[in-house]
Amino acid sequence: MAEWALLPLRLFLGATFLYAGLQKLANPNFFRAQSPISIQAQLIAASHTSPLHALLIHLISQATPIGIIISFSEVAIGIGVLVGLWTRIAALGGAILSFSLFLTISFHASPYFTGADIVFFFAWLPFIITGGGTKLSADAWIANRVAKNQGLASPELVAIPFASVQNICGHYREGACAARKGLACDKTVCPVLLGGRAPLVSRVSIDSVDRRAVVVGGTVAAGVGAAALIFGGAVAEAGRMIGGAKSVKNATTHLTVPTNGSSTTTGPATGPTTPTPQGTLLGSAADVPKGHAAAFTIPSSGDPGIVIHADGAFFAYDAVCPHAGCTVGYYAANDLIVCPCHGSEFAVTTGDVINGPAPHGLAKLKIVEGSNGNLYLQ
Repeated sequence: MAEWALLPLRLFLGATFLYAGLQKLANPNFFRAQSPISIQAQLIAASHTSPLHALLIHLISQATPIGIIISFSEVAIGIGVLVGLWTRIAALGGAILSFSLFLTISFHASPYFTGADIVFFFAWLPFIITGGGTKLSADAWIANRVAKNQGLASPELVAIPFASVQNICGHYREGACAARKGLACDKTVCPVLLGGRAPLVSRVSIDSVDRRAVVVGGTVAAGVGAAALIFGGAVAEAGRMIGGAKSVKNATTHLTVPTNGSSTTTGPATGPTTPTPQGTLLGSAADVPKGHAAAFTIPSSGDPGIVIHADGAFFAYDAVCPHAGCTVGYYAANDLIVCPCHGSEFAVTTGDVINGPAPHGLAKLKIVEGSNGNLYLQ
């Protein structure tokens, strides 16, 4: 029953990681540096809030290879756990990946349990400890097949009452253990309790079965891995040809804030009597046409900012999602500001939360368009 009880969790974890990996491979925007849902955008956002800041800033230039590794790792972990093949290794990989995502993406999720990565990390631990079990498990099927071919008993574990163990070991014959050829009963070396871990003097060796199962399992794993690479590559190519998920028309323009901080200009713009607005010059309003957005860096905090041209006006916000610190982006097709990490949605004109898990809206910034056609952050 314990193995059946863990089976739904195993299938859920496997299906989720497989889906996550294929979703990334099928979406070209995940690998495009200009997209707000790209791995590069996520690394940049995480570098502002993650305790691994010093490491992440050096990985941003390698964002695309890292994204590819993460995607195929999720596919491999998902397949391994789903079919129960090398489950301990797959679960260990899943736990490492989940904990890495916790430290980089959801470390500042508040409350902490709203970030899924830490939950996934602990969900992997039972399978690191116990493996995939014998129910719907390729590992168990391989072990049984090898044992059958060698004419040995099935290595499948069976739970029995401890009273039966006592009877088998001859507990009632003055403490002598029949299974140990008359030696004293000792739970630390009991061949019934320990099986293959018992000392050689008190057990039947199954080493040959274990070695053969490792060889067969390794061969099967190599075949499955090759198939996963081919399948994942096909999914990525199909996503590139189709165009991936919904088109992202946002933040393709990057406005460069002057390095001298939030300096202002007071000179004339279009005429001697037309003052330039007070604030930090972001760039020309023409660089942000209607239905588009642009990214910039907020001088006072160093956070990424986003300015959106919609409804005949410009709206600007601190682009750091208040949920887990990812950088939000503008989806022109839906006229929404969306967090690429956990799907929070915000209104363009107010920055208010439309759909969580973000606990509150985006920090609004004041932006004005000068008569000279430039945008200023105030």
